[in-house]
Order: sequence, then C-alpha cells, then structure tokens
Amino acid sequence: MASNKPALQEPPTTQWAPSDQWAPAPAAEEWNPTEESVRPVRGRHRVVKQRNALARSSTVLGVGVIAAVGAGGMATAQDKPAVSISLPDVIADKLPDPESLPGVGSLMADDPADETVADGPLTTADAAGQGGDAGEALRARILQQAEQQQAEAEAEARAAAEQAAVEQAAAEAKRQKTEAAKAAEAAAEAERKAAEEAARKAEAERLAKLAASYSLPTSSYTLTSTFGQAGSLWSSGYHTGLDFAAPTGTPVKAVHGGTIKSAGWSGSYGYHIVLELADGTEVWYSHLSSMTVSAGQKVSTSETIGRVGATGNVTGPHLHLEVHTPGGDGIDPAAWLRGKGLSV
Repeated sequence: MASNKPALQEPPTTQWAPSDQWAPAPAAEEWNPTEESVRPVRGRHRVVKQRNALARSSTVLGVGVIAAVGAGGMATAQDKPAVSISLPDVIADKLPDPESLPGVGSLMADDPADETVADGPLTTADAAGQGGDAGEALRARILQQAEQQQAEAEAEARAAAEQAAVEQAAAEAKRQKTEAAKAAEAAAEAERKAAEEAARKAEAERLAKLAASYSLPTSSYTLTSTFGQAGSLWSSGYHTGLDFAAPTGTPVKAVHGGTIKSAGWSGSYGYHIVLELADGTEVWYSHLSSMTVSAGQKVSTSETIGRVGATGNVTGPHLHLEVHTPGGDGIDPAAWLRGKGLSV
C-alpha cells in the first residue's frame, strides 16, 4: 500500500564555494503542517489527469492526504520545496483501480474536457471565506431579525398607546362637554326660576299696591251666580255679571276711586249705579234697595254708594255686579277683581 511519508534522500554533501573552500550543504528542513499552512481549498480546482503508474500512485497518495487532513481543506506548503515520490512499478501495479474508489474514478476520467470542476465553493467554509464567517453572518441576520421584530413590537405598542390616548382624550372631552351642558342647563333652570320668582314677587307687590287702592263691593256675601252662566232666568240666555247674595241693607262700596256716571231706576236692573274709573272702565251696581250718591259725584275707594236690595227682576236680595271695558264689552267681574289683587 502506498505511504504518504517522503522518500529517502541522499545525505547532505558539500558544495564548492567561490572561495575555493568546501562548505557543508544546508540541511533539509522538516515540514510539519500548521494552522497557517493548512488552508481550505477555494475557487476553481484543476486536476491533471495522468495515465501512467506513477500518476495513479500519486493520486492514491493524494486521496490519503485529503482523508488525513479532513473537512478543513487540503494542506499546502507553498514555502516548501517540492518533494518527488516514486514507487516501483511492482507496487504500483498492485494498487486498486482508481475508478473503483468512491469519488476518485470521476477525477480520472479519460475525457480531457473534464479537467476542471464547477466554479462554486467546495464547502461552507469556502463561502464564509468569500463573504465573511458563515456563523457570524447567521448571527448578524438573527440579530437583525430580532431587532426588526422588536422595532415592530415597539411600533405596535406606540400605536396602541397613541390610540388609547386618543380614545381617552375623546372620552374626557365628551365627559367635559356633557358636564358643561348639564351645568349650562342647571344654570339656565336656576336663572329661569329666579326670573319667575322675581316676576312673582313683582306681581305680588303690584297687586298689594292695587289692593290698597281697590276694594270688594260688599262684605258678608255668598256668590250665587257667576259670569257666563247659562239659564232661562236671564233674557240674554246667560248671566252677564256676578251675584253677591247678602241681606237687604248691606252696604255697597265703590271698588275704586272714580266718578258716578249715572244713578237711578233701570227697569229689570232695579235701582242701578254706574261708576266710571279713570281709565274708562265702568262698574255697574244693580238691584239696590237705596242709593247714596248722584250722577257726577266723585267717590273714593271703599266709599259707600248704596245698599243691597231686591229691586227689578230678582228672586231674592243680592248685589248684581257687572264690569265693562272702555269699549263697552262685558267681562268677568271675578277675574277683574282678582287682577286688582282682591280675593273673591
């Protein structure tokens, strides 16, 4: 079997120097593979095909060297002198046929065109040698992917935080708007109530002043017929005034200061007095038993102008009171008296 040990060489001999002195020849250095000298094979590789016995021996020896060196690449010794190896033809003839060895037969093909192999890198180490360390490149890609994923996660977190902030701000704005609307409504309601209260007080003060200047037409009475009441007792088909039932002789008073426009007999009204106020309103007093004033006389509030009776078209003693506007229209005496601050 072929050996990968170098062939024996002749012992060193002396060389002739120009100085006519003999000097010993430099001894051959021993070659030991190191990490620096063993480098992976890269690039394009050429395999010279030889067909003699010595070439086959060299090929087998090369296969052994490759197996010894391993996946790290073929050892080279560029700075070492070439060493020739020769084997006797007897030994070479006993070597196995290269084509029967796995992976070697293709290298020994007869076609001269197959002297080169593919241009691509032989191993991962070759690729790493061209573009950097493969493990470092993988680590860089992993770190880059991790950083990208972290950046995406941070971006999503920021987007979610911004969306939450926007929603919270919108909710807060809506709450503030609702509270402001409620506050405005409450303020408006309070203002309305205050205005109503102020108006009520003003009206009460006005009525109090009017009540001081107005008076009910009689006292100790009972209301028996109201304004607009329908019935066959009245020629118009309904009652045109307000009836204060009271005993005959009960004093009848002027409701407000004014002038007596007329005083006398008036048919179905019996004894009848018309009091004209300063604004033109007329107050009629009917069915009196007696009168104490005459036409053109000035009277003041609460002054007695006659007495309750049952004259004219009546069913019993009472004061029939009517109120007419300056235009002559009859209105409800009860409402008019209440408008003057009087309680009927």
